[in-house]
Amino acid sequence: MSEPTVESAELLAIRAQLEAIAENATSSQQALEAFVELLHSRLQDYNWVGFYSIEKSLDANEPPMLVLGPFRGAPSPHVRIPLNQGICGAAASGGATIVVDDVNSDPRYLACSIETKSEIVAPVFVHGEVAGELDIDSHRLAAFTPEQRKLVEYCAKLAGQVLERYPT
Repeated sequence: MSEPTVESAELLAIRAQLEAIAENATSSQQALEAFVELLHSRLQDYNWVGFYSIEKSLDANEPPMLVLGPFRGAPSPHVRIPLNQGICGAAASGGATIVVDDVNSDPRYLACSIETKSEIVAPVFVHGEVAGELDIDSHRLAAFTPEQRKLVEYCAKLAGQVLERYPT
């Protein structure tokens, strides 16, 4: 059996902290705030971390929107994103995680910062339906390892569980 890597040990510690946040949360807002704070502060390549929720329009002709919730990092010009636009929209529409190693090579990318080089977006499911997503940007190309992808997806899963327990 091989020794765990430094990254593995760090990610396991963060995973345990995410679980504690989810278990001890008294509201979904509190948990989402704590999740983004933890990921942003503990993983140095995570320059922007935020949750978007899906807001359905009352007008059947208008697409649902992704609405920015708790985040850490520079303010984003994208506080509302139509569900059919960008990497965020693609992840939410498709219900699957998207990892982009070089955002400049992906035509779906909606520029937030000229410093952003890579992005990961994981959908958040509530009662089996996509209700939002966890979006993370990095200033480093190909910043997200397979282990980090698992951690981000796990955080999105915990967020969904908290949202089921404490609907907004």
